[in-house]
Amino acid sequence: MTSDSAGRGLSPAMALLFALTCGLSVANIYFAQPLLDAMAQDLGIAPAAIGMVVTFTQIGYAFGLILIVPLGDLWDRRRLIVGQTVLSAIGLVIVGTATHAAVLLAGMALVGVLAVVVQVLVAFAATLATPAERGRAIGTVTSGVVAGILLARFASGALADIGGWRLVYLISAGLMLAMAALLLRVLPRGRPSASAGSSYLSLLRSTATLFVDEPILRERALFAFLIFADLNVFWTSIVLPLAAPPLALSHTTIGLLGIAGFAGALAARHAGRLADLGWGQRTTGLSLMLMLAAWAPIACLQSSLWFVVAGVIMLDFGLQAVHVTSQSLIVAARPDAASRLVGGYMVFYSIGSAVGAIASTMVYAMAGWSGVCMLGAGISAAALLVWVIIASRTQVPADCALTH
Repeated sequence: MTSDSAGRGLSPAMALLFALTCGLSVANIYFAQPLLDAMAQDLGIAPAAIGMVVTFTQIGYAFGLILIVPLGDLWDRRRLIVGQTVLSAIGLVIVGTATHAAVLLAGMALVGVLAVVVQVLVAFAATLATPAERGRAIGTVTSGVVAGILLARFASGALADIGGWRLVYLISAGLMLAMAALLLRVLPRGRPSASAGSSYLSLLRSTATLFVDEPILRERALFAFLIFADLNVFWTSIVLPLAAPPLALSHTTIGLLGIAGFAGALAARHAGRLADLGWGQRTTGLSLMLMLAAWAPIACLQSSLWFVVAGVIMLDFGLQAVHVTSQSLIVAARPDAASRLVGGYMVFYSIGSAVGAIASTMVYAMAGWSGVCMLGAGISAAALLVWVIIASRTQVPADCALTH
């Protein structure tokens, strides 16, 4: 176990603190999206090259998933979380004070690497919670992740209007330092884990071995790839038809869709309770059906924006339900390897997100919004087909997924 209180329960207050920390940490990755123009003008970066800010952040995040998250099974998670939070603040200060493009990119890469504290927190919450409450705990904590992703754009835009883009990162740095102090005070002290004494390289090798040994990890990693590709097909390309005539909506108005997505995802936080009750597989199947159905109202963009709002709620609800269920199931399979399992799983989330974003813009250029909707529906249908195949091979009832 990683903590003296591991597996003894996660209080609502502690779960809320974890969720808040996750939201602040993941928001650091997404603050830049509405600020790219201002950054380019301030630092003299060509418009065609400013997208590298997002790219470097995501590359850093991917490396963090592979190289840092598994350390949660080797080191004391309390120290690892507090250390990452402090270093994140330093990275944010580097970004907020950068006077050269190279410094900015280096700072963003560091921010991306350290943002994986989110996955360490999820694994920590899962091991602190009792087995009967694990899914609910993960659902609460990951609701903070969704809030950070969907609301970061609003926060950065509002702060940038007040004091410029640098203010966004400097304020976030201050918040991360305050959060580090609070976490240092309240997180339970750890003791040596089951992996204590292992070398770092053997730890990384064991992460790959988990994919061989644990079928549930392979299955859920595939779901992560598909559902996050599906989500990014929508969110990457939706701005294109909404900003173009005849709609010609402002970025602020377009951003309101994030509130709808947050409402849907927040409602799905209770999916973890269903996993706790042994309904993991059935919850997954129903949620994937909902994601597929969501593309019908989303396709009615030209008829009514309310259809799109309904589709966004359905899409984000279904995705979050699958995501929470997946993390609950993989941690239940090997609680002693929670950090490695979550890190390995999230690598496929990152790959899926990138593939979905690239495919979406390419398809929109060739076939417009109808083509994007067909792509999204196709990915949803593929995920549902995977679930049908997995469910048909499972020898236990679908509502006993925790034993799978």
